[in-house]
Amino acid sequence: MPISVSRRTMTVALAAAVGLGLTAFAPAGAAEPLDQYLDLPLVNRDAASSPGGVHPELPYDVAELRDLLDRARAQRVAPTRYAALLYQYWLVDVTNKAGIDLRSWDPRVGVQANRDNLIKSYRYYEDLQLAHRELQWAGMGGQVGADFGGGLLDFELMSTLYGVPGIAESARAVIGAVTQTAGPQAVDLLPSGLRALAEAGSAITPEDLHYIIGMILVMQKNIFSDLMPMHDAYVTEGLPALAEFRAAGLFGDDIMNAWRDVASGEDVRIAAGNAALLRREQDHVISRQWDETRAYKGSVGEAITYASGAAGSPSVAGVVPPREFHPVRVPFTMADGRPALLTLPLPDWNWSVLDARWDYITTQLLPKYRDQVQNDWPALEAALRTPYEIQLESHRPFLNIPQLLDSAIRQITVTPVDATMAVR
Repeated sequence: MPISVSRRTMTVALAAAVGLGLTAFAPAGAAEPLDQYLDLPLVNRDAASSPGGVHPELPYDVAELRDLLDRARAQRVAPTRYAALLYQYWLVDVTNKAGIDLRSWDPRVGVQANRDNLIKSYRYYEDLQLAHRELQWAGMGGQVGADFGGGLLDFELMSTLYGVPGIAESARAVIGAVTQTAGPQAVDLLPSGLRALAEAGSAITPEDLHYIIGMILVMQKNIFSDLMPMHDAYVTEGLPALAEFRAAGLFGDDIMNAWRDVASGEDVRIAAGNAALLRREQDHVISRQWDETRAYKGSVGEAITYASGAAGSPSVAGVVPPREFHPVRVPFTMADGRPALLTLPLPDWNWSVLDARWDYITTQLLPKYRDQVQNDWPALEAALRTPYEIQLESHRPFLNIPQLLDSAIRQITVTPVDATMAVR
């Protein structure tokens, strides 16, 4: 019968196609098996591991990832089993929107190679703030990103051209001035970072700077990769999308509640929610890596991380530089026997230490940025709309570290303690 012959012919043809490795007879739009993308560990959640997304077996096509996610949901797979797939989907989606090629994003290749990624990621942060007044973490992160990006450009210039000239000598001159003013016992009361700068500054090599640049770029990618998928999910699908993050175990109740606060429309809750996101960034995402950076080769890492705080000048309006926030104050006894206080315009703390950094953030950055959002939006909007290339290039502080240290010597002040107490 014709029907039987037709079926037999089709069967033979299909078998031949399979035997030849052809796909012409495969059903159109055949989907890949879902199982291979379930229960994958987040082996590359930390960008220190390798370039790319969160697992090497996951695809980078957003439509393919979405199809796999939809199938997992339709099959009622537990969200914890497709957590890596969910994470990769939103990470690919947000990097596409920012114009970043996630597959090739490698923090270890240096600043110039990552310059476009820095500009695009922070531009995306600021655009989120401009479009959504409640996304204050993103806006502040974009502004502060210019400070760090400019500093990284300086660091790479130092390492490429001529190392770190004059820094150790200037740091030793500061310590010499303190010794002359307050005696040798005062040196032990100076910040360990300043003493490390005097000790190790002349020994810092281009390789040391490359390592620390790489660590800071790793942290920058880690922050984007952790917080930006959440932001993208929020602006695209709202709180239900973030609830899926929570169900998948990608974050806990604290962050889910933070997003509810961000979405509340209430100023106090919005501020609290953004502060919780910032705490996650500083503690959960990058705290360990800042500690590793500070511990690098003993005094070398401590010297460089201290210098980065000493040189910084934040972009957020009204925020004092770290060197003016808790400056060095050394008690000593003057030659006539009176107690006194030596003050030096350098920080007595190190940006890489979480508790000290968080004190600065919550005292300076958070409240002053929030005040701008609520009370001076036109000025903030104008700053955020500045082309990011200009924002980045306007913050190049590290080449001036020797001059800053030399200036600190001229600004040493000595105040009798009684007078200090009277002023207070």
